[in-house]
Amino acid sequence: MKQTCVSSTKVVIGLDLGTTGVRSIAVTPSGSLLGSAHQPLMPIQQELPEGWHEQDPLAWWQAVVTCLQELTQQIPSGVEISGICVVSTSGTILAVDSQGMPLYRALMYNDNRGANLVPEVRQACESLEKRMGYAISSSFALPKILWLLRNHPGLLERTMHFLHAADFIVGRLTGDYTYSDTSNALKTGYNSIQETWPKALERSLGIPLDRLPRVVAPGTPIGSVCRAASKETGIPMSSVVVAGATDGTASQIASGAVEPGTWNSTLGTTLVLKGISEHLLVDPQHRIYSHHHPQGWWMPGGASNTGAEWIQKDHPQADPAELDRHAAGRIPTSLVRYPLARVGERFPFQHEGARGFVIGDPADEIEYFGAGLEGLALVERLAYSFMEEMGAQVGNVIHVTGAGSRSKLWLRIRASALGRQLERPALSSTAMGAALLAASSLWFSNITEAADAMVEMLEIIDPDRHLQHDLDEKYELFCSELYNRGYIQKKRPPNKNVN
Repeated sequence: MKQTCVSSTKVVIGLDLGTTGVRSIAVTPSGSLLGSAHQPLMPIQQELPEGWHEQDPLAWWQAVVTCLQELTQQIPSGVEISGICVVSTSGTILAVDSQGMPLYRALMYNDNRGANLVPEVRQACESLEKRMGYAISSSFALPKILWLLRNHPGLLERTMHFLHAADFIVGRLTGDYTYSDTSNALKTGYNSIQETWPKALERSLGIPLDRLPRVVAPGTPIGSVCRAASKETGIPMSSVVVAGATDGTASQIASGAVEPGTWNSTLGTTLVLKGISEHLLVDPQHRIYSHHHPQGWWMPGGASNTGAEWIQKDHPQADPAELDRHAAGRIPTSLVRYPLARVGERFPFQHEGARGFVIGDPADEIEYFGAGLEGLALVERLAYSFMEEMGAQVGNVIHVTGAGSRSKLWLRIRASALGRQLERPALSSTAMGAALLAASSLWFSNITEAADAMVEMLEIIDPDRHLQHDLDEKYELFCSELYNRGYIQKKRPPNKNVN
């Protein structure tokens, strides 16, 4: 991580409104961290029906104010706050009146009360789904809006705008509640190809298009901090508010994977792949969907149910670092393992009944653990294989982020399985992605230039040639077992290990 640059004369602020808290950072043009703050969000003290998830938008704003007050106090006198960018969860939606006041609690991204309306929404948006290459689900904002309209008939008359979480905070900062960005608007039915709201939303679903926000590209300047927000937060009125993105999009940008052919693997509870493509990738199986890149490219991505979740499930009391230390001398193992911690997979293949497996008999807990590390790397390789089959260009370098990417042993295994160099950035938080979006228009000509100047790689990992040979053989066995179980349709996926 770059050292704090106290002599810098200007910073941008990246703000991440997450599910459990607000995080903000101040970053210089060289990518140095000048300050950071965090404020937790208190859960609503009310019992909700199963599958319902709500939050109070006014509580968001209070947490944002507290967080920004703390951050601005860390910024030295004389340092200009050039601008601020806000990112948040994808699919969260709320309705506001003409004054920007919420008319109902925000329905969160994981709220599924609109699940029974999904077939109706999908029918109305059939042509949009085909063109965009995704399948609408209950995580999308559209079914949630329809639920609000059907269950609260008087709400529409009082609604001026349906907004996403980031849009609401931007409205509080600027006093203008009319804007959203292409990545947040995707799950509300925005057509990123034609850059318009489809008429079917109003004609077939009864959602007036004039209640939906104006949509701009992430990183677009949309206003300045208003007097009221400046007084509350400490950010000067001269600071520009820049359009944000979803948290997943921001995380990808923070990794430095911002040009065609570059990809980011985020390894946390699950494994998420996101990259940049010159052309829109359409998957008939709907395993992926694509956001529109600020420079006109596309940002395809897919999320596996396989990730690091199995470590907590299989070794709940163990220290992962200690497990790594003991397993280092046992790699490669004699096993082939698919470390799926739950039933069902969604990417790189879809199978509701998929279950984890192990080929061979583990000698002990350590070998079983080591095989899990290898198995995740094989899943990751298969995922990139299917991405390439869909037409994606995948370069020789993968940017890696997430808690699972802190394990040096796991990084060596993953690099060897992929046959690609891995690069781990120093600052990979979602808030850093927001800061890069702000910088892309305020200091640089685009997001590519901003990432080149501000993203520093903390670690570079090359494939281990000896381990690579062993993992190549395991990959063949792994794919054969997936095929035999009916999880994939091809016994040998098309791509070869690039090195």
